[in-house]
Amino acid sequence: MLYRIYYILIFFSVFRLNAQTKGVVVDSLGMPIPYVSIFVENESATTTSEENGTFSIDVSAKAKLIFSALGYEKKTVLASDASKVVLKNMVFELDNIEIKKAKKPKTLEIGKVANAILEAFDTGPKIEAKFFPFEKQYEKTKWIKKIMLFTDSPIEGASLKLHVYSVDANGFPGEELLTQDLIVNLKKGIFRHQFDVYDLNIEMPENGIFVAFEKMRIEKNKVVKTIRDLRTGIERTEISYAPKVLCYIVKKQFSFFYTGGKWIKKENSEQEGESVQIYEPSLTLLLSN
Repeated sequence: MLYRIYYILIFFSVFRLNAQTKGVVVDSLGMPIPYVSIFVENESATTTSEENGTFSIDVSAKAKLIFSALGYEKKTVLASDASKVVLKNMVFELDNIEIKKAKKPKTLEIGKVANAILEAFDTGPKIEAKFFPFEKQYEKTKWIKKIMLFTDSPIEGASLKLHVYSVDANGFPGEELLTQDLIVNLKKGIFRHQFDVYDLNIEMPENGIFVAFEKMRIEKNKVVKTIRDLRTGIERTEISYAPKVLCYIVKKQFSFFYTGGKWIKKENSEQEGESVQIYEPSLTLLLSN
């Protein structure tokens, strides 16, 4: 009897540690902000606000939630205080816009991987980045015209968030080069999508650029499957989020991903400077003049 009581107490203690936090993200005027990225500081859990600004996530009441959306100041809030989160609008000082003169178009695709096999898998709740170094030959095609990416989606119209980052002094992804979220909608099945960003005036920096994708954990992207165990006949529900982003297996010295509120550099810890096999997103860029 004492053992039963002991296990019951443990169950309820664990249950209290992680409870569902629900809330809404709004701007300073009280308008809901859709597709806000919500990370848990120093943990791998993450979620995304819905179109009406609402969100839910299973975390401890003492967990720190990091709210991030382009065009708004980043904010960290305790889960216990996150029933209504107000993000302050950022004021951007616009750079001078360079008018692209009409000329014979030149294009150059970069980031292609020769003789590589595409693989699709769920990368989990993190932002995956790919680094594009600058080369001398890009000087005549310095504008990013298209971001191209292979995806595999079981549903029509799944959404994905794309990011473009500068390179900081330590070689990590730095500031976002976009001023608003770049949300793209995807076709069902395996497709190579091409997203035209020429009008965003993104110039290829001389120290390179990071392009990344972020899977959004929203109802629209949810895929629910019922799986029956052939041996026992017991059914269980499996939840995942579309789409899967296809990747290449490549040899590189390092890769970057964002989780827990910070960028992580994955590298070969055994032999410094040696390349290691990594899964690299099938991102490529089309540069133009």
